Amino acid sequence: MGVVIANILAIVRKELQGYFGSPLAYVVASIFWLLSGFFFVAILLSPDGIIQQVAQRDQMGVPAPPLDVAYEFLNAFLGVLGPLTLFVLPVLSMGLYAEERKYGTLELLATSPITNWAVAVGKLLGVLAFFIFMILPLLVYEAIALSSTNPPLPPAVPLVAHTGLILLAASILSLGMFISSLTDSTILAAFITFGLNIFLWVIGWVAQSIKGPIGEVIGHLSLLETYNSLVKGILDPSSLILFATYIILGIFLTAQYIDALRFQRT
Repeated sequence: MGVVIANILAIVRKELQGYFGSPLAYVVASIFWLLSGFFFVAILLSPDGIIQQVAQRDQMGVPAPPLDVAYEFLNAFLGVLGPLTLFVLPVLSMGLYAEERKYGTLELLATSPITNWAVAVGKLLGVLAFFIFMILPLLVYEAIALSSTNPPLPPAVPLVAHTGLILLAASILSLGMFISSLTDSTILAAFITFGLNIFLWVIGWVAQSIKGPIGEVIGHLSLLETYNSLVKGILDPSSLILFATYIILGIFLTAQYIDALRFQRT
């Protein structure tokens, strides 16, 4: 067991070195920071932002219950980050295996003593760690924005919400990793992953038009619908099970495909 963990950690380090040494990864991170920063400011300070809404309610003396600014801000901001990750993450996952195929090192990887499961898990953890690095500045912005709220937001709410964001990213990256293992074209891998992400997004809308148990089952397959429930602070075991299913499915399919490749080469 210790050897397997050591192998996984070695792969994680290798992947992180590749991302931190890649200009493309920094371009992706910069675009993500720019867009997320824009939405952060817009949600708080735009003419239709939360602060302006509170000011208008105070000026008009609206007798409705007070607006929970902290909760509404977190819900709106992380609600925007969900779709944003669908567009950004395929660019990070596209090279996980496609570049190995392109440069002819996938065969060496397939026949190495390290199990294909360990390789897949290590690659997934590596790219997920880089994504967590990408969201660290956002956590600082959020902490500053939420530090002066009264009453303060319960810590469980942002913890569940950000756990949902990480699980969403892990699901997308796991599926993207499998797609990356099927082709030596990083661009094709990114486009297919992006198309799959869009499908898993709009399937929630399709489910709303289908009545009965079938619609409910289809609706539970939507990544963003499941993510949005966690963003609201609702820790539903079914949401965790769905994300775990997508993550394990991507790892399983990737490992099985590399296993099949190994048998083809022997």
